[in-house]
Amino acid sequence: MKIMKRGLILLGWLLAGGSLSAAQPIVIAHRGASGYLPEHTLPAKALAIGFGVDFVEQDVVLTKDGVPIVSHDIEIDTVTDVATRFPGRARSNGRYYAIDFTWDELRQLRVHERVNAQTGEAVYPQRFPVGRSTFALHTLEEELQFVQGVNRSLGRNVGIYLELKAPLWHRAQGRDISVVVLEVLARYGYVTKDDPFFVQCFEFEEVKRLRDELGFRGRLVQLIGRYVEGEIHAQDAVAGRKDNTALLQPEGLAEVARYADGIGPALTALFDVKKGKPVKPSAVVKNAHALGLVVHPYTVRKDAQPKFAGTTERMLELLFREAGVDGVFADHPDVVLDYLQRASR
Repeated sequence: MKIMKRGLILLGWLLAGGSLSAAQPIVIAHRGASGYLPEHTLPAKALAIGFGVDFVEQDVVLTKDGVPIVSHDIEIDTVTDVATRFPGRARSNGRYYAIDFTWDELRQLRVHERVNAQTGEAVYPQRFPVGRSTFALHTLEEELQFVQGVNRSLGRNVGIYLELKAPLWHRAQGRDISVVVLEVLARYGYVTKDDPFFVQCFEFEEVKRLRDELGFRGRLVQLIGRYVEGEIHAQDAVAGRKDNTALLQPEGLAEVARYADGIGPALTALFDVKKGKPVKPSAVVKNAHALGLVVHPYTVRKDAQPKFAGTTERMLELLFREAGVDGVFADHPDVVLDYLQRASR
């Protein structure tokens, strides 16, 4: 009933002259309802589904024994107690990597709110207290079972929105994350564009590989921004950082459209911000739509908005009314859902 009501409200808004790019933009729970509970935990996913989101996100990395688990980074020390449980297992840079531990080892860890790797302080101090209660890592398979189970019990069809993390880096470690993940997805019925899922990745070469070499038939999204790349530095297998924002240029978008169904840029990439002048949408969304690409930017956070927006309300107005995006990733998905309902009235 709640979802039907939301669809009718948004349709009414559109017919009344609202400037949404679609009758029902999608709301994607970024790492679950991560603004309220530790990211990528099943409780965070449950809360997001309870809010009424359309999709929940899964970042996926591999363990030493090749098990795909849901965790945002290839490093796990900023969201777990791995340094306490397994002292001395860090690499030469002092970081702890999921791929250096078996799943049996990782399932012993406790997950906590994200902290800064250097200071140990919470990245978002007003969120769930670090170290309180009990949260755990889980496998991709466990999350798919969870989402499908809740969908069945609630009569819902919440989709999944999966990111392949650092495929080139994983292959340098001897693991092909794309092959492993696609097999799990297929086993749970996520195969074609008719199924309720997206797969996203920052590495353009991997996006092309998914289509051409691996024969992926689902909806594919090219992430754009700074990301982990697969270079091996010196004698320590540590990922570097790369920027692929050139793909937002018209020629880059045209190339992306040959393989992908959409793009996932940072919020800030969608606007022209000049001192002393009103913020205006850049040409990115218009150019992407002309090529048939949907646009799902990241990340709306009520406790960390871009300075040019000022407030969450203004950020959402810029995204939906002015830029015309097709959906957003949000740490606080209830705020986006509430905005869409209020704006329609």
